[in-house]
Order: sequence, then C-alpha cells, then structure tokens
Amino acid sequence: MSTSPCISYPRHLAIIMDGNGRWAKQRHMSRVLGHREGLKAVRKIVKKCGELGIEVLTLFAFSRENWRRPEEEVQSLMGLFANALKSEISKLNQNQVQLRVIGNLSRFSKSLRHAIEVAHDLTLNNKGLKLVIAVDYSGQWDIIQAVQTLIGQVKAGTLQTEAITQDLFATYLNLSDLPLPDLLIRTSGEYRISNFFLWQLAYTELYFTETLWPDFDEDALNKALLFYSKRERRFGCTSEQHAEINVEA
Repeated sequence: MSTSPCISYPRHLAIIMDGNGRWAKQRHMSRVLGHREGLKAVRKIVKKCGELGIEVLTLFAFSRENWRRPEEEVQSLMGLFANALKSEISKLNQNQVQLRVIGNLSRFSKSLRHAIEVAHDLTLNNKGLKLVIAVDYSGQWDIIQAVQTLIGQVKAGTLQTEAITQDLFATYLNLSDLPLPDLLIRTSGEYRISNFFLWQLAYTELYFTETLWPDFDEDALNKALLFYSKRERRFGCTSEQHAEINVEA
C-alpha cells in the first residue's frame, strides 16, 4: 500500500507500542527477543515519519507500571534502551532528528541518565523530526507533578490561585511547547490508553490495530494515517462551524 499525497498527516503522532511479548510467545522466543524485534519496528517508523514530514513522534516505551514486570525483563529493557541510545544517536543526529526523553528518570541508573543527557544535548538544535521517548511515564504522574509545582508557587506567593486556568495548567505538563497529539495509535488489539497522555489526548483521534508492534511496518502506518485523514476533527463544534473555520483559515 503506497501513501497518497492527498492524505492529511498529523503534526504530532503518538504510539503505544504494545505486543512485543506476545509476538515472541507466538514464536516460542523469550520476551527479550520480542523487545529487540520491537526496536527494529521503531527504526522503520522513525524513518518513515521523518520522510513524511511529521513534526512530532512520541513513543510510549516504558510506563511506570512496567516496573512490576519480572526483574530480568526490566533489566533487559533498560540495557536495550541504553544500547539503542548509543548505537542510534549518531544516525538520528545526521538525519536532524531532535531526541527528547520524558518521564520520571530518577529510578534509572546514573549511566543511563547520562546517556539520555548526552543524546538530548547532541540533538537539541536539530530541525527535523522531534522524536519523544516516554519512559517511566504516566499521565497521572504528569498531572500530579504539574499540580505540585503550581501549589509551590501559590505557597511562595508568586502565583494567585485565580490565575490558574486550563491554558496555564497545560504549560506545566510534559511537551507543553509542542502541538498536542493529533493521532494516537495502539498496537496489539488492546483498546485502552493505559495511563498515557491523560490530559494531552483530550481531542486526539484514536486508532487501534490488532497488529503486534514488531510487525507494525510502513504499510501499517499508512493505514493508520489514511484513517486519520478521513476523520473530521470538530473540537466540539458542529460540522457546519468546522467547515466555516476551515474556509476562514
């Protein structure tokens, strides 16, 4: 399936990458091998999004709840992440990809945090795709840390409670300087957002596919983008109002 030039692409695409373990189980492999195959899918999708001119790609790689998995699997995931940072960062930089990592990084090893910092600093001024990796992230945590910051400012007398608006609150969340997600893809047949961008997904189009993440390729992405291009995003308006806004724009 080829991508049509008539497709309207999202500015910000978010993906919950799910199904590595099931992919491996179906093939009688270890879950670790499934995660390694998942990394290959990441490379394909990052490359394709860059080619399509998508502005932001956010990948939900490791949730706060994932710490509950067997220790061996968690350690393997951490090692895979660290190795990927080191092996992929040069190519990402050459392709003008700006890498960001969001989440509560305090539980990661000092060496992994250092690798994240180096990758961030190296790609900070790149002008191409903004690639966001969400690790030890949860939407609830994101909201709570914003609330805590606001409470601190109110207590310090630098912010009045009456000044706290929806727009102001949003500036304290992760990725507040980037456009909100237009399209969320979740692979593997699960129909939930699993504590991902709880605030940011308020008006996001949701696309669920049975495809397991290691099998999610360019054709699978094109199908999701075609689905998105057919959606009428009204943001609470009627279809007639939405049409008038588009004409005025």
